[in-house]
Amino acid sequence: MTSILRRRSLLGALAALPVLGLAACGEVTVEGEEAAAEPLTVTDDQGREVTLPGPAQTAVVVNSYTNEFLRALGAGDRVVGVDRASLDRLPYLPIEEDQVIAEGLDQLNYEAIAELQPDVVILPRNAVWQEAEEQLEPFGIPLVVATAWDTDVVEETLTLLGEVFGAQDGAQTVLDFRAEISSLLEERLADVEPVPVYFETVEPYLTTLPGSGFHAMILAAGGSNIFDDASGGDAQEELTVDPSEVVLRDPQFVVHEFEPSAEPVDRFEQLREDIASRPGWSGMTAVTDGAVAVANGWATSALGKSLGALYLGTWLHPAELEDVDPDEYLARWVTEFQDTELTDAADYVQGPAA
Repeated sequence: MTSILRRRSLLGALAALPVLGLAACGEVTVEGEEAAAEPLTVTDDQGREVTLPGPAQTAVVVNSYTNEFLRALGAGDRVVGVDRASLDRLPYLPIEEDQVIAEGLDQLNYEAIAELQPDVVILPRNAVWQEAEEQLEPFGIPLVVATAWDTDVVEETLTLLGEVFGAQDGAQTVLDFRAEISSLLEERLADVEPVPVYFETVEPYLTTLPGSGFHAMILAAGGSNIFDDASGGDAQEELTVDPSEVVLRDPQFVVHEFEPSAEPVDRFEQLREDIASRPGWSGMTAVTDGAVAVANGWATSALGKSLGALYLGTWLHPAELEDVDPDEYLARWVTEFQDTELTDAADYVQGPAA
């Protein structure tokens, strides 16, 4: 990395020679240009020290949640390449088809990345970052591992991204918004009795375990995860469980979050009917009481699942949060931090039937 920086500095100095001038104090300056940025060293979420020539001006960013964070802190216009899921989920990104450099977290096109010549590539920890580090090294492209989907490291991730892009003020604004939500939930729900929750993500019977962002979301909302004693999940601590085990644990509330999409997708009634018609589920407390919520992950997994925690908290503990409207917080996230339009909150989140 040191040699790369030295080479870039030398080339930059040679290119600037024709326009060198002498300042009154005798120092050499470059007319019409700011002084070169100082090298920047950051520590990513894998404990790796990564050195950049300065704050990144261009980046390839894999993972839709990371792209949301960059828009929120004011660096979204520096993204020059993304993965397919990011573009599909976030059609408001100013990205063209030829800037898609990955079909998935394990399918990166390194030649396409090299052609874009980004200052940095950013991957989450569940991507093939070890492979990417090796493949990008010959091109002199630094790799930073930052995981935006993990609720437990949201603050660290936002701080890291603020450092990488020199957007510390923007990152702090996002952190303040998240802290506003967290403080509200902590204050109002400090003494509540946790409500047993079954959380299902994307696929039927795919639930969440301790260590996942969804588990932390349930706890923040004043709930308890009925599978908090399970183990053997995948890299994101998600596990497909036996349907009969859900019935035996008899949750008082059920949440199904489907794939994130900024484009409204009307799957709510279909998913409610599916849940109610599952063998043996009609007698579960949550289904009997109509305590079933369905959500588009673009809304409820936003901001490290802080918005999802707020929605869930109002459903589990309506008395403690009766004056709180989570739709208002969603609208703020979408319009102020994503700089796009929100059609109607009900297009993305639908709580228990009245």
